[in-house]
Amino acid sequence: MQALQALIFDVDGTLADTERDGHRPAFNRAFQEAGLDWDWTVPLYGELLAVTGGKERILHYLRHWQPDFLARPDLADFIAGLHQRKTAHYLDLLRSGAIPLRPGVPRLLGEAREAGIRLAVATTTTPENVTTLLECAGNPDLPGWFEVIAAGDIVPAKKPAPDIFVHALEQLGVPPEACVAIEDSANGVRAALGADLKALLVTTSTYTQGEDFSGSAEVVAGLDNIDLAALETLHRRIYGAVGD
Repeated sequence: MQALQALIFDVDGTLADTERDGHRPAFNRAFQEAGLDWDWTVPLYGELLAVTGGKERILHYLRHWQPDFLARPDLADFIAGLHQRKTAHYLDLLRSGAIPLRPGVPRLLGEAREAGIRLAVATTTTPENVTTLLECAGNPDLPGWFEVIAAGDIVPAKKPAPDIFVHALEQLGVPPEACVAIEDSANGVRAALGADLKALLVTTSTYTQGEDFSGSAEVVAGLDNIDLAALETLHRRIYGAVGD
């Protein structure tokens, strides 16, 4: 059997609990800036998270809460512009230090790097969001620790489609059975399993507690008590000890 060679992380809710106090207020600031009276409250945003991707989330909101906007001839540009401004506000929040990495994440990343385990990201958020989060996490070298950052629109279909995980595996050049994937949402679980990433750890976040994580290898409340040895144990439990 393959030895553990790589960890593939989701970002939002996994590396950092970004949704409630990061992306949500950034969307609201973009709406206000555009003269819109939309307010994505904490409960509403929880509903909207069923849709992955920021532009896709705006379109879903329009379809269900603001259908009159669907008649705009410039709808695609309108959504893209809102999302662009939202991203700018989100990056400002990251640079202010308002969104730290989740407890246990810096330690786990350090252990993996020291052990020669390769690190990758597979996420629907934009590449700039990922790199800025890492740059502002207290270690300026952290972005360089990740050999692959598969993010945003680099693949045609977003989670729960498996495309972004498949792309990350292709870039790493390793088979799924050499990896552990770390996710926080049901959509992420479906995407990882669709890429045949059976060694899958779910660390629940603010919005994902109580979701259906069927098929995941293990579900935990956070990464505080998860170290590299625990991930290696999970990997062996799924695939069997090397040499068996």
